[in-house]
Amino acid sequence: MMNRLKAVLLGTLVLLAGMASAGEPTQKVVYHINGGDAAQQSAALGNILNHLNAVGPENIEIKVVLHGDGVSLLLYPDALAHTKMKTANATDEMQPKIAGLKEKGVQFQVCGTTLKGRNVDAEKDLYDVKPGDVVPSGVAQIGTLQSQGYGYIKP
Repeated sequence: MMNRLKAVLLGTLVLLAGMASAGEPTQKVVYHINGGDAAQQSAALGNILNHLNAVGPENIEIKVVLHGDGVSLLLYPDALAHTKMKTANATDEMQPKIAGLKEKGVQFQVCGTTLKGRNVDAEKDLYDVKPGDVVPSGVAQIGTLQSQGYGYIKP
């Protein structure tokens, strides 16, 4: 029985190694952020970094979907006054954490519905957000990603 278990485990490892070497990520994950608390957002970024370090950036595809108050993660503090957001957390301390994750391939996707409803200009008010980073609806994007096999994580 023990030899059979070893054979199954070895086969699984070989399969995973083959997938990784073929350039296919072994994991696809969407992290969902919709809260505006800076400490919770920072902890979520730490979770993402730990996840990357555990499996290796080459073995995972991570998308972070931000909507509602979660957009505050990328909102410059100077932009807060002219928006309908409650907080703005893209501080000098938070920006390097975001940039470091992006350098490892993490994609941040921002809800267009939130931007419109809360008077946020993605290119002017948000840290390192390009037009291609904006999705029509954050919750719809999460559903789409899950239908494509992405695991869902809500830190």
